[in-house]
Amino acid sequence: MAAEIKPSNTNKQGNVRKPVLLNKLEGCGDTVNMAILIPREDGVISVSDDKTMRVWLKRDTGQYWPSICHSMPSEAASIDFNGETRRLFVGLDNGTISEFILADDFNKLSHVRDYLAHQNRVNSLKFSLACEWVLSCSKDKYFQWHCSETGRRLGGYQASAWCLCLEFDEQSKYAFVGDYSGQISVLKIKDTTFELVITLKGHSGSVRCLSWDADRSLLCSGSFDQSVIVWDIGGKQGTAFELQGHHDKVQGLVYAQSAKQLLSGSDDCVLGVWNMDTKRIETPEWTESNICMKCEAPFFWNVRKMWEEKIMGNRQHHCRKCGKAVCAKCSSKQSTLPAMGYEYDVRVCDDCFVTIKDEDKAPLATFHDVRHSVVHMNLDETRKLLITVGKDRVMKLWDVSSILY
Repeated sequence: MAAEIKPSNTNKQGNVRKPVLLNKLEGCGDTVNMAILIPREDGVISVSDDKTMRVWLKRDTGQYWPSICHSMPSEAASIDFNGETRRLFVGLDNGTISEFILADDFNKLSHVRDYLAHQNRVNSLKFSLACEWVLSCSKDKYFQWHCSETGRRLGGYQASAWCLCLEFDEQSKYAFVGDYSGQISVLKIKDTTFELVITLKGHSGSVRCLSWDADRSLLCSGSFDQSVIVWDIGGKQGTAFELQGHHDKVQGLVYAQSAKQLLSGSDDCVLGVWNMDTKRIETPEWTESNICMKCEAPFFWNVRKMWEEKIMGNRQHHCRKCGKAVCAKCSSKQSTLPAMGYEYDVRVCDDCFVTIKDEDKAPLATFHDVRHSVVHMNLDETRKLLITVGKDRVMKLWDVSSILY
C-alpha cells in the first residue's frame, strides 16, 4: 500500500515543521554514492562513480564549488571522515580503501596509505579513532577490520550474502553488518577475533542502511522491503518494532540523539521524521490458520472443510493490530496504528477496530517531499543541517532546525 504523505504539523513554537532547502550541489559526471558534511565548516565531501572524491566549500556567492576534485583509480563507493584528525577514508569499487589527510584549508589532500581490504566494491566503512580501526564491508560478502596505525588486517567475518551497510559502537565494540539477504549480523570485536552474538532476521528484502542510537542501544535498519525496523539491542529481550511509512525502498537513515528523532530517506522521494521519544508497541507475529479465527470460515486451501460445508473458501488476511488470520468479511475496516509504526491505513479486524480511539490515531511521524530519490543521508545535529544524496546526481543541503527542536 502506498504511503500517504501527511501535511507537516507544527513544533512547540508554532512554526511549520518541514525541512528548508538551502543549497544544491551539482556537477558530478556519474552517480553520487555518498556525501558527508564537514564538521564546523561550510563544506561537503562526496564520492561518485565518476571515480572522483570532491571537497566542496561554500563561496562568497553562497554556492558550493569543489576546492578538491581528486581522481581515484576506481569508482568511489563509500566514505568516512574524522573531523578531529582530518583523516579521510574512501572505499573503492575494486575493494581498496584509500586513506588521506585533508589540509587545514581544505585545498590539499595528502595520501597516507591504501588498505587492500576486499575483492569487490566497498559498500560501507567506519573509522574508529578510539580503537584505531578501519572497519569495512563489501560486495565480496566480507566484513573486515584493519589497524589504522599500521595498515595491517586484524580480522574478518564472511556473511552469507553481499554486505551492504555497517554500524559500529566504540564503547561496546559491537559491529552491525546488514546484508543482501535481509539479515543483520551482530558481532563482538576483540582485536583480532570476533564473536557472532546473534543474527537479526526481520526484513523480507535486503538491508540498505543502518543507524545506531548509542544512548539507548537501539539499532535502526532500513530495507528494500520499504520498512524500518528498530531493534532493542540493549534490552537483550529480542524486542523489535516496525515503522511503516514509505512506499519504496528505504536507503538512508540518520538518528538525531538530542531530539530523539529518526530521519529516513527513500526511493519514493520522501523524508520521514519519526518521533522516537514515545512508547511504541511491538508488531505482533502473524498467526497462520486453516480457518478464519473470527467466524471460522475456511480458507481456500482447506479443501476438506469446504467440501464438508459445501461452501467456497476465502482468501486469508491478517489483522495488523492483533496478528490473527481473518477473512475479508471479518476485516473490512482500515485504520492507522502510529504506536505500532503504521502511519497509513492498514487492515484491522472488526473486533480490533472498535477498540481504536481517536487519540490512538494521532500521528507520530511526518513526511516531506524532497523531490529526489534518496540513496544516502548525513546529519550534522549540532548545526541542524542535513544533506541528501539523490539518484539524480544532486546533493541537497537542508535546514532541519524546525524538525529537530
